[in-house]
Amino acid sequence: MTAPDTNPDAATATQDQISAEIREIHRSYEQRRAEGGPEETSARMHFPPYRSSLLRSPTKSLHHADPEEIELHAPAFGERDVHPLEADLTIQHGGEPIGERMVVTGRVIDGDGRPVRHQLVELWQANAAGRYVHKRDQHPAPLDPNFTGIGRTITNAQGEYSFTTIKPAPYPWKNHFNAWRPAHIHFSLFGTDFTQRLVTQMYFPGDPLFDLDPIYQSITDQKARDRLVATYDHSVSEHEWNTGYRWNIVLSGSNRTWFESDAAAEEEH
Repeated sequence: MTAPDTNPDAATATQDQISAEIREIHRSYEQRRAEGGPEETSARMHFPPYRSSLLRSPTKSLHHADPEEIELHAPAFGERDVHPLEADLTIQHGGEPIGERMVVTGRVIDGDGRPVRHQLVELWQANAAGRYVHKRDQHPAPLDPNFTGIGRTITNAQGEYSFTTIKPAPYPWKNHFNAWRPAHIHFSLFGTDFTQRLVTQMYFPGDPLFDLDPIYQSITDQKARDRLVATYDHSVSEHEWNTGYRWNIVLSGSNRTWFESDAAAEEEH
């Protein structure tokens, strides 16, 4: 589970400094694009405004592991092991969680729009106060005893998934002084085994923190960033019960959703 960075030495720059660095990187990218340079649809592994990316990204070539050996030590389960109620994060405890109840739904598709059936989709997120149930997340926001922030489901024959949850709040992190992450939900998708895991993030439309967030802005291409933002869909909302958001996950092609593994692959090459 991702929690805010707790490095006490990280918050040395101001937001104005971080924003200026982001603007300069984007300006250079747009200039190269105008000159016929390649399109960047993935996050940069080395993105200086995202301070810890310089320490977390690999400095040496990646090594290929034997997938069969990994599978001997990885968890395994069948489709029947995922209960339908696991997709509702609002009923996992003894009472109602606090916050805006919402449904997030969409399709997992390939680059040609074909459904990816029987795909394991997991999510995890902060609560309505911007707090994770994680020992490293110690910022002064309340935990909700009725909300853990973890769920999973299996896509149906049309590649559709759906979660009922609580809208997460922004939260502070230690990248720089007064740094806040936009509200987001982490998604994890598995292929036919646990060595085929893809991880990404979904954001909410109109968030004022987008321009200030070096993680979101580490994807230098605006169209690629936009593909991480869900759409409010009133047809998904239910009277006096929940709001609704729609977000499709595209696994291949020119409109592919960005995944964390993309950055590692680009770094390797």
